[in-house]
Amino acid sequence: MSQIIQKNLLGPKVFELVVAAPRIAKKALPGQFLVIMADDSGERIPLTIADFDRDQGTITMVLAVVGASSLKLSSMEQGQSLHAVIGPLGVPSELDHAGAVVMVAGGVGAAPIYPIARALHQAGRRVITIQGSRSAELLFWTDRLAAVSDRHIVTTDDGSAGRRGLVTEPLVELLRDDSDKATSCVYAIGPAVMMKFCAAATQPFGVKTIVSLNTIMVDGTGMCGGCRVDVGGQTRFTCVDGPEFDGHLVNWDLLMARQKSYTHHESCSLDRYLQLAESETP
Repeated sequence: MSQIIQKNLLGPKVFELVVAAPRIAKKALPGQFLVIMADDSGERIPLTIADFDRDQGTITMVLAVVGASSLKLSSMEQGQSLHAVIGPLGVPSELDHAGAVVMVAGGVGAAPIYPIARALHQAGRRVITIQGSRSAELLFWTDRLAAVSDRHIVTTDDGSAGRRGLVTEPLVELLRDDSDKATSCVYAIGPAVMMKFCAAATQPFGVKTIVSLNTIMVDGTGMCGGCRVDVGGQTRFTCVDGPEFDGHLVNWDLLMARQKSYTHHESCSLDRYLQLAESETP
């Protein structure tokens, strides 16, 4: 169980893991997430489900290496088994939208937004996807997203692929040109600062904007309170109330401040992990 069936490098320090988990694949829905442990001493890492195949009994995760635990997970190879895969967790995405839906994916956000876009496309909704990254080498799954989109727009900060600029620029253009108010909802998934500005961009148009939050998390079941977030002046827990929330109601400044709470500790942990790995190298 939880054996790595495939491992693919999608970009610099970004990996795709396809894992055998038939029971999770049977229950998984777009928008839900998993809690992963590489080994019995590893940290519990929350990862959104990027894909699932009920027939094959597999789930797909996309991992960006940012610290010791994600580095340890990325070093595992095809054929090895994860110590734990817990899920599916969280509230599934809201898919009952009457009109067109704009999907905005920033960086690694392309992975969690894909199953939502696919489900909407299969339900017959008009799907417009804006996919952005800092540069062309960081783009991945463009073919997958294009296949489930009626229109697929690519942006890069440096102009190395698609149009040069930020994802908010085509987003505002689409909403400004939407004279008949056909767009019923915007999904924005990516770095917190990107989601914050997407929510700010859509607010003047009064278009519902859903974001998927990646907060500090420990148990993933609402017990620890580490994932708490201020939404509309109320404390909500990302693991059991989310991970998706109304982007216009999220207290973004508080969220981003909390995300930085353990930056120093994470840096020290990564240094220790690298030193230990170097000392064990023959």
